[in-house]
Amino acid sequence: MNVTGRTILVTGGTRGVGRELTRQLVGQGAHVVAVGRDREQLDALAADHGDRVTTHALDLSDPVAVDAFTDDLPAHHPDLSMLINNAGIQTLTDFFQEDPRALRPLLRREMNVNLDAVITLSTGLLPHLSRHPAAAVVNITSGLAIAPKPSAPVYCAAKAALRTFTRALRYQCQDAAPNIRVIDAVLPLVDTDMTRGRGTGKITAARAARAVITGIHRDKGEIYIGMTKILRVIMRLSPTLGYRILRKG
Repeated sequence: MNVTGRTILVTGGTRGVGRELTRQLVGQGAHVVAVGRDREQLDALAADHGDRVTTHALDLSDPVAVDAFTDDLPAHHPDLSMLINNAGIQTLTDFFQEDPRALRPLLRREMNVNLDAVITLSTGLLPHLSRHPAAAVVNITSGLAIAPKPSAPVYCAAKAALRTFTRALRYQCQDAAPNIRVIDAVLPLVDTDMTRGRGTGKITAARAARAVITGIHRDKGEIYIGMTKILRVIMRLSPTLGYRILRKG
């Protein structure tokens, strides 16, 4: 599936992997509709890429705003043929050390951004995408969806749920709208603002974005990137070992 000439929505398009996706997609001839919260960052992105990027300020943790954006988007971008759900947030949480009442709004926000907004956008845009001869929904998940780490339980849960949702949506599209490809891109630890000060062996955001786009070109249903390729094999051979590795990591 070629990205050249496509109009592609990228959530979280101003930072990290999303910014690199935007840059590389534009470089391959796509028009990117970039979504982010920070208006200044969106303006800077538009200044960098000119008329190849259209920006929209949106708080993905606000379900009402996400509903309205999803409903209005096709009228503003009738050529839209690909959705890349990239935005994500991660809260490090120790349930035994923190006040559960203080955690609730943070964890709800985490679920809203990492799962609820993705489901709303993916399902809400299906009628529009189904009218395109070759469309795609690309959901960015994580190796932590396969084997969780203790310090980010809600993030891991949201990404695991997103992997299951993505597979089920793929099945529905194969039966009802085979022109829509549904892709799960499984990221390893990437060097971004979200992971600053955490972990080792990170890959760059540029490498992660390049691998996602290459997988789209190759029409893969699942794109395993970096160390997630090894994790996938380990989980097949010895799930206990895989869980132990991530628990310690």
